[in-house]
Amino acid sequence: MKVFGIAGWSGSGKTTLLEKLIPALTARGLKVSVIKHAHHGFDIDKPGKDSYRHREAGAAEVMLACGTRWALMHECRDEPEPQLADLLTRLAPCDLVLVEGFKQEPVPKLEVHRPANGKPPLFAERDDIVAVASDEAIAATVPVLPLNDIAAVADFIVDHCQLKV
Repeated sequence: MKVFGIAGWSGSGKTTLLEKLIPALTARGLKVSVIKHAHHGFDIDKPGKDSYRHREAGAAEVMLACGTRWALMHECRDEPEPQLADLLTRLAPCDLVLVEGFKQEPVPKLEVHRPANGKPPLFAERDDIVAVASDEAIAATVPVLPLNDIAAVADFIVDHCQLKV
């Protein structure tokens, strides 16, 4: 299982890029999973539902299952936030795990950079950023890919991760 990150400032287009990359990679026969880091708390459950009530009652984990999907919710309570390595062990085997966020984790990353956002590039400060996808031509010490050329971005990831398609 190969791990490749997508990093960038908020509003740079990381999620939009992933939305386009996933079908481009799965069309090549790759099994792709995603881990997304949320900076704010989140809840996939709804107040009043049985699973929500179970968690509120103190269950450490609650699993929801139906004919089309299942989800495991783990309450950290007094535990530290899980590290990426811990989360990766919970995934089913796949060819590639794309990671959105987890900027500080030392995995190879593609930075999504839009100069118009006015934020400094991350690649200048991070050794784990191996390429940049941008909507403008920029000078960089790593390969620069056109943000809207999904095939070129997918090719780069496949080549960098040495995936067999």
